[in-house]
Amino acid sequence: MAKRGGFSGGMPGNMTNLVKQAQKMQKEMEEKTKALEGKEYVATAGGGAVTVTVSGKKEVVSVKLSEEVVDPDDIEMLQDLIVAATNQALKEMDEESAETLNSIAGGLGLGGGFPF
Repeated sequence: MAKRGGFSGGMPGNMTNLVKQAQKMQKEMEEKTKALEGKEYVATAGGGAVTVTVSGKKEVVSVKLSEEVVDPDDIEMLQDLIVAATNQALKEMDEESAETLNSIAGGLGLGGGFPF
């Protein structure tokens, strides 16, 4: 016969509370993910000559170029600056996403095993 707060067979802890905690964390993760997807991340390269904005959904929203960086004889430099700014904006977005979601998942105590 099952004891209050556990199952026969020795499973420790209160399973109902564990399920409620998991559901709460899932809801919080969904809310945080939605908030992160709505944000925009801006990065520059070439001393501000190129500015790239990406969304939290990893989509390039805009690319702005200053006139002095547009040199028809040096397209390769412009391409490199666009890539650098885009990668920096994506890196910032990834770091914030990881930090935010790890703060939620950290409550599970998965680093050293299960919390129960």
